[in-house]
Amino acid sequence: QVRLMESGGGSVQAGESLRLSCAVSGTIRSINAMRWYRQAPGKQRDMVAAITNSGSTNYAESVKGRFTISRDNAKNTVYLQMNSLKPEDTAVYYCNAVGYEPYSKYFNGWGQGTQVTVSS
Repeated sequence: QVRLMESGGGSVQAGESLRLSCAVSGTIRSINAMRWYRQAPGKQRDMVAAITNSGSTNYAESVKGRFTISRDNAKNTVYLQMNSLKPEDTAVYYCNAVGYEPYSKYFNGWGQGTQVTVSS
């Protein structure tokens, strides 16, 4: 069974930084895309950043230039470096990973979420 565990959330002041981590565990043959989503109260879950297994990245317009997604394939871990945080970045952040377990079994896994709160 594939599991994703996030860490690194917390409460900060506007302009400060946080780094989120998400480790994927289990019997994994390969991980393709890894993504970070966020969901603010009363709003839908939106993608924040994505990274492929070759390192290509994609960002939501609202975080471009402030957030950086990266991954360590040896550790099956994805990171989200968040700089110049704004109150509107306040949300629960979720990591997502898609790939394959042995015997070509596809997985699409989600973490439990980590709260990020930015105060002005």
